[in-house]
Amino acid sequence: MGFQTGLAGLNAATKNLDIIGNNIANANTVGAKASRAEFAALVSSAGTGGTDEGQGIGVAVAAVSQQFTQGSINITGNSLDVAINGGGFFQITTTEGKAAYTRDGQFKLDREGNLVTNLQANVMGYTLDALGQPTSVTPGKLVVPTGAPIAASPTKTIAAEVNLDARATVASNSATPTPFTKYGTAVTAFDSQGLEVPVNVYFVKVGPDPAAIPPVAKDAWDVFDAASQAAGETALTENATIKATNATNKALDIKNTALNAATPALGLPTYANAGIPADQPLKPSGSLFRMEFGADGTLLRMITPAVVTGTGATAVTTPEVVLPLDTQALTLTSGNTAIGNFSAVLDVTKTTQYGSSFQVTKLTQDGYTAGDLTGVSIDQTGVLETRYSNGQTKRLAQLTLADFRNPQGLTPISGGAWVETFASGQPIQGLPTQGKFGELRSGAVEDSNVDLTAELVAMMTAQRSYQANVQTIKTQDQAVQALVNLR
Repeated sequence: MGFQTGLAGLNAATKNLDIIGNNIANANTVGAKASRAEFAALVSSAGTGGTDEGQGIGVAVAAVSQQFTQGSINITGNSLDVAINGGGFFQITTTEGKAAYTRDGQFKLDREGNLVTNLQANVMGYTLDALGQPTSVTPGKLVVPTGAPIAASPTKTIAAEVNLDARATVASNSATPTPFTKYGTAVTAFDSQGLEVPVNVYFVKVGPDPAAIPPVAKDAWDVFDAASQAAGETALTENATIKATNATNKALDIKNTALNAATPALGLPTYANAGIPADQPLKPSGSLFRMEFGADGTLLRMITPAVVTGTGATAVTTPEVVLPLDTQALTLTSGNTAIGNFSAVLDVTKTTQYGSSFQVTKLTQDGYTAGDLTGVSIDQTGVLETRYSNGQTKRLAQLTLADFRNPQGLTPISGGAWVETFASGQPIQGLPTQGKFGELRSGAVEDSNVDLTAELVAMMTAQRSYQANVQTIKTQDQAVQALVNLR
């Protein structure tokens, strides 16, 4: 029995050394988890009821237990390297089509754009729609469209945040009106094929102006684009002349009225007001719309201004029309005649009129030209985002994680992965940062959790155990030899 006990000890020590050696060999393997040998005593079950009942007959390796503790996070700078900080496994599908699970996040793109591991296993996850929502509840292979460029998108909205100088004078109150370009800005829009379309926007102060016909009571600015600029500049010049003529006629009328009041007492002839024309209304500016501001300098409303045609008894007034604040249409013209004109919304709802210099604090448009893929990144929630040369990004997919009620029941396979077994239970799927699942760290990997120092000490201990078991066999052999030599 001594030989059997020693041999059992040798087998257990050998198995322990194998496990320790495997741990040491994978000390630098990304996502690797250390294992340990767990021993159990062997006893005789002869059941004789004598003094030998329960006698020890050696040792056996009862289990090889995997240690799924967190490994340290190592920064690599590679955007497709992903580490799990917390619970869970990446879901992959091996080249044989078998579901497997890994903590090794050294991912790459193959020639077809599939996100794969070093052994070409496909990484699994959800495909996302345009709103960033999963299109399925079943994980599938993640694919990045590396070949095709992102399509162009036409401009639909142009948004401007502008401060108009409250100290500016009404443009038509001068014989030389304020140039359009003094209060103007420009942005580049795009048509449906991604061709650039220059857009100019101008602001012309028209109020308060009691001399205008009809009078403008509030702080007001007319808004023009490139298409209406020429007509607006012509109207502005003509209106400056009309206002000057009206002012001259009004002054003459006031003078004659005063003289008429004085002449009856002097017996002098009466100064007639006949021949002095009535005030002429201003010509329509041709603006896109007019902005009116409140006393606090914020935008009060947008209108199509009232227009007066004719004079005296024949005068006809077209009333103003209040416009919605957020639906001002702007007509853009593509350089491609096949596309021609297309519409966009001009959003100037955040325009202010304060007593400071004219400035454009924000000017954006939502169109873009076609673009080529320039990079891929993964955020902490597992969302895979592509970047393009036109500055656009797209959220294409999201990595999923899986966990098990008994991770130690998983069976390891080559490539740093595990497969489920009856002991592990079925996988529980989820998303990073949700519930018990950890967050992802892009540009990093999880190092092996093997403690090399502890493994070297354990190896020396296992070596001593092996030597001691050899010694028991040797001693037992000597005792048997002594018995054989008895005469």
